[in-house]
Amino acid sequence: MMTSSGPAVPANIDEEYYQISEEILSSFPKFRPPVDLFRFKEAALTLVPLIRKGQRLTNEQVEEVHALCLSGDLFVSRSDHSIYSEHMVKQLDLVLQDSNLKEPELADICIRALIMRYEAFAEQPVRPVFDPLYKDIMVYTEILWQDRHRIKLFMRRLLREYSLGKHAFNSLIVGTWLLLRVMEGGELRRRDLDRAALAFFLQDIGMAKIPAFILNKPGSLKAEEFDKVVLHPTLSYKIMQKLDLAFDELAQASLEHHERLDGTGYPQKIKASQISRIGRIAAIADSFGAMIAKRPHAEAKDLSQAAQELAADQKRYDGQLTGYLAAALLTENVG
Repeated sequence: MMTSSGPAVPANIDEEYYQISEEILSSFPKFRPPVDLFRFKEAALTLVPLIRKGQRLTNEQVEEVHALCLSGDLFVSRSDHSIYSEHMVKQLDLVLQDSNLKEPELADICIRALIMRYEAFAEQPVRPVFDPLYKDIMVYTEILWQDRHRIKLFMRRLLREYSLGKHAFNSLIVGTWLLLRVMEGGELRRRDLDRAALAFFLQDIGMAKIPAFILNKPGSLKAEEFDKVVLHPTLSYKIMQKLDLAFDELAQASLEHHERLDGTGYPQKIKASQISRIGRIAAIADSFGAMIAKRPHAEAKDLSQAAQELAADQKRYDGQLTGYLAAALLTENVG
């Protein structure tokens, strides 16, 4: 490989090491890098150890490391991927700076970051915790904006164990996939993608206000317990209102993801054309995400089976949208 700022690097090195960009290096602790650093020796076309992880650097070594980075001669081993990726999970925008990440690695880092941000926000739904979540959602939409086909990386990583964070991720991915499918060949504005993604991700955040013993109950809910659960769409909307984030897509996803075309849903019991397109997508994303994950009261269903069941329920779900999902999963064409 030929870097923009350095020499040609043999393919075997490119496969086993990451080349560190200036943005990545600047995110490391300046005097104590968390990974082993290697220097490229062009004359021998090989890498030699430079700095051991956790080693305390002198001012001269800091300058040397920075100079090697600028010249394209600074590398980290892929064997340190767990440390490297953990670092990027906490600063997700770094994935946009690192052209050496393989796309599956990029997707996996993004998943971990989004779930981490969601869980933190569910525990403390306040602006200082929301802001990094919003920033990471914008990284996710930028990944898709650069190449919409990357949605298949995420669709192939839908999570099969239930938690609020994992369910939010499933809703985000399925909702985004459906939106991109509906808009295929049409004009999708970046702002619309950004807002819809945030809406699908946070549509269920009100569930964090429901007592855990209800959410984790293995059997059927009592009437009074279900009465608490049906409050969560409104709670989701109120949480967003408190943050001055009640734009249309967020309101629609929050309040409509449990509405049904035949009017049997909640909380507003609206039906048919009263339900927005975002609301229809959110309903499918929410139901599908729940069906494919193992929960205290139900085993996980096969992805194709879950999609077929939704497609058969045209009285309650949008048949065109569920048809897109079922057909794609039947043929494994989720990209």
